[in-house]
Amino acid sequence: MNLDADAVVWTHATTRQSVPSRPLLVLMHGLGSHEHDLVGLLPHLPSHVDAASLRAPLRDMGGFAWFPRGDSAGTPDGQAIAQAAQAVLSWLDASVDATTPVIPVGFSQGGAMVTQLLRERPTRFAAGVVLSGFRHSAPHPHDAELAEQHIPVFCGRGDSDPIITTDRFFDLEHWLEQHTDVDLHVYAGMPHAVNAEELRDLSDFITRVCPVAEVNGSSPDLS
Repeated sequence: MNLDADAVVWTHATTRQSVPSRPLLVLMHGLGSHEHDLVGLLPHLPSHVDAASLRAPLRDMGGFAWFPRGDSAGTPDGQAIAQAAQAVLSWLDASVDATTPVIPVGFSQGGAMVTQLLRERPTRFAAGVVLSGFRHSAPHPHDAELAEQHIPVFCGRGDSDPIITTDRFFDLEHWLEQHTDVDLHVYAGMPHAVNAEELRDLSDFITRVCPVAEVNGSSPDLS
């Protein structure tokens, strides 16, 4: 399984390549969507970070998927999600300087990819962002190593999500509390979506884990 490198949507590509220390958000969309979807979040996030939005490798629901749908929403097959994570890691190794601070950002299925990436390679990522996401519930060989890293993770979801069941959210949140430094947010009335309040909280989180003063060559103007 491989990603289509030509389908990646880059922002600030020239700056990113000339200043590898600029943080990079790796955006991963949800089931049935595409690489242009989460790009719409970027105007609401800090401007001192770059982004690369990926297209999932499988076709499903008129768009793309990271792994086949399981028996119910939020229950991925372990082998399938591991293969998808390895495809992302292979793309990352080939496309991004090893010194670049990377923050995977995923919505729904993409959020499950974030948790899987952290488990597959705990030392590679500066932080993680899970939006209305879930995880593969089986233990992973690197879970203990991940817990030692204390990686900051933003986890946001609505309390009115009709897609992912509450038990899958609780499973994710409990696991994140045990294995990461989680910043958990639950938004009243929000469905399977991202709202303005969550974007403000996410912007604050990114600024906190990647302060502008520590980013070489970036502008301090975040307006």
